[in-house]
Amino acid sequence: MKMSQSLTLNEIHIEEIRKLAKDKRQSLSIIGEIPIANDIFTILEQLNIKLLEYPIQSEGDRPAFSAAIMYSEEDGEELVFIGLNTADYFDKQVFAIAHELFHYFTKTASHLSRLSDIENTLIEAKANRFAAEFLFPEAALKSIILDEFKTSRLEKVSEKTILRFIVRLQCTWWLPYRSIVKRLHEIGAISEAQYRKLYCIDERDLYAEYGKMGTAFNDEVFKKLNSKTNSIGTSMRDIDIIIRNFEDGLINEDKLTDTLGLFNKSPDNFGYKVNVSNEDEEEFDAFFSGGSSDED
Repeated sequence: MKMSQSLTLNEIHIEEIRKLAKDKRQSLSIIGEIPIANDIFTILEQLNIKLLEYPIQSEGDRPAFSAAIMYSEEDGEELVFIGLNTADYFDKQVFAIAHELFHYFTKTASHLSRLSDIENTLIEAKANRFAAEFLFPEAALKSIILDEFKTSRLEKVSEKTILRFIVRLQCTWWLPYRSIVKRLHEIGAISEAQYRKLYCIDERDLYAEYGKMGTAFNDEVFKKLNSKTNSIGTSMRDIDIIIRNFEDGLINEDKLTDTLGLFNKSPDNFGYKVNVSNEDEEEFDAFFSGGSSDED
């Protein structure tokens, strides 16, 4: 497996990112150096960022993009959206959201995080470093290593021991395997040779050595992190806004049905029965049978 080439940040950049991540964790009431993990989705709600989930398949092995942040304005109010590609692995979805939060916090405009060019620019390298630091602070990682191994350097530790250690870190902090390997290398815990060897392991193969370790340690979490959710949806708070707009007469039944349909939901899911005309039923039947009601 070929390793991605990344732009090297200098000490000033790294310190700025470390401080930014620490400040933002504190402002979001994340007490101490504890894992964010699945709470990344709650953070989006705290920041009033709307999450739009949709799987976008690519022709190659990798998704077309990880995530995108977008801005719009409605009645003088700025609306912020993060579009998340759920055709990617779940641990990378978590990382991608943290990556986009860097662009949100630093106001680096609308951004599309393409896997083919990630880290090719200074801003992308900073966003990746922020995501890693935000999700797993360097101070916490160093403390864990020192407490467990009684040393800050793991050159003399066997590969199997390091893999088991990474499994536990991944299932606790929810970073992708390769992000953790990169973090270990960035702080000098592993050598260049260890980094290259560990980075090239196929971490997604649940029947290979690392995969077996992960499922043995925490089967539920490890499989979740290594799954492609392919989900379509938005937050329940935003769904509730759509329903309230219907209840307040701001949108009609058709608009309610169409909008909820974008997220694989229907009015019936929320206790509303919407009458469908015979004409609509015929259109639905034609659509699902592969036909079309329109002619060229």
